[in-house]
Amino acid sequence: MDERELGDLTGETVDLLQTLIRNACVNDGTPESGEEVRNADVLQTLIEGAGVEVERFEPTPGRVSIVGRIQGSDPGAKSLCLMGHTDVVPVNADGWDRDPFGGELIDGEVWGRGAVDMLNLTSSMAVAFRRLARDAAAGRFKPKGDLIYFGVADEEAGSVHGARWMADHQRDAMYADYVLTENGGIHSGPADAPHVGINVAEKGVAWRRLTVRGTPGHGSRPFRGDNALVKAAGVVQRLADYRAKPKFTELWRERVMTLNLPPDWERSLLDEAAIDEFLDEMPGPAAASYLHACTHTTFSPNLVDGGVMKTNTVPDTVVVEVDIRTLPGEDEADVAAHLRSALGDLADHVEVEPLMNDAASISRTDTPLWDSLQRAVNIPFPTARLTPQLVVGFTDSRIYRELGAVSYGAGLFSPTLDASEFGSRFHGNNERIDVESLALTTRLWDHVARDLLER
Repeated sequence: MDERELGDLTGETVDLLQTLIRNACVNDGTPESGEEVRNADVLQTLIEGAGVEVERFEPTPGRVSIVGRIQGSDPGAKSLCLMGHTDVVPVNADGWDRDPFGGELIDGEVWGRGAVDMLNLTSSMAVAFRRLARDAAAGRFKPKGDLIYFGVADEEAGSVHGARWMADHQRDAMYADYVLTENGGIHSGPADAPHVGINVAEKGVAWRRLTVRGTPGHGSRPFRGDNALVKAAGVVQRLADYRAKPKFTELWRERVMTLNLPPDWERSLLDEAAIDEFLDEMPGPAAASYLHACTHTTFSPNLVDGGVMKTNTVPDTVVVEVDIRTLPGEDEADVAAHLRSALGDLADHVEVEPLMNDAASISRTDTPLWDSLQRAVNIPFPTARLTPQLVVGFTDSRIYRELGAVSYGAGLFSPTLDASEFGSRFHGNNERIDVESLALTTRLWDHVARDLLER
């Protein structure tokens, strides 16, 4: 790929990303939200323009996922899927410096909700896939195994209307032996020999709905009352204060060693008896939060619903929804034990309902896909070395891993991006991505697909 063609493809990725952002496929967790059909239509039109037949799946009205496939020459060869979700999380526009759905290109960066999570990858994958489809039609790309593009709905709210439904009802349409999705490709370590992180594992997700009950009454007579909101406040505070014990995964030591930290910091981060005190005092709350999440099961009470509430009425029911992220090896019994430990005597006053129960997952790295990624990254960065990482959020990789696939969170970003600052853009204000990273990532998908599937 020469520089002129790379420039053309980068421009196409920028244009597509801007369109996907402006479509505002906001997923608030309700079945009627998302409306990913808008982004699915755009992606389908782009891919069909290269002569690829696209399948559409709509388990819920408006929640459309698409699959495009370039057939390989060998039915027994391994297949590769480029998977990008098309939905984004809600946004409070008051916290933004720009229109969160404007998709503006400002000083070399595309701004908007989803620019980082993960429409940048979804768009670059689509552009690379279209180029590969055209080259396949012209005989310039001859894959042995199938190459699949999967533009999937509902990743942000647990995949019920997207990858989870597809795995349960349309497995053959979406399955691949190897999968690339969100997110990796951030540089760390020394500039002359950088580490490029690839997410090969992710924490489990164990969302819980906690119902706290009390006795209704008049707000003018609160003394010795049984106010559900007051008890719920105690529940929320105890969850916020709870400290699970640290636990190091097999990937933790290498992750610490790639951060290029002072030796005394490394020692503290690798000592289960010292890490908590170190993180309490560590400068930079964003970095401390990430490192804590990598080594602890976490509890974040994020939603409270009191039903129909009135200023002069003592509420009898309050619901608290908690985002729990588990470490590898933990199951439902461990989550229940954590909750009881956190809540203490309040545990008997709380009804617990599971909302999600997906265990932590991991993919091995001794694979041809890992090797292809390494060679592709070394084209623009000859001295870079891939390093496997644990992602603290969840992605649709977990669903592919349940099916037996090898799935990595990949990408390739500018070495000038600050990892901590970049991480704060996920679901945050002023989400944006630079054009250099879009160029690097678009080229990455192209090189990996050719290297893996033509061998």
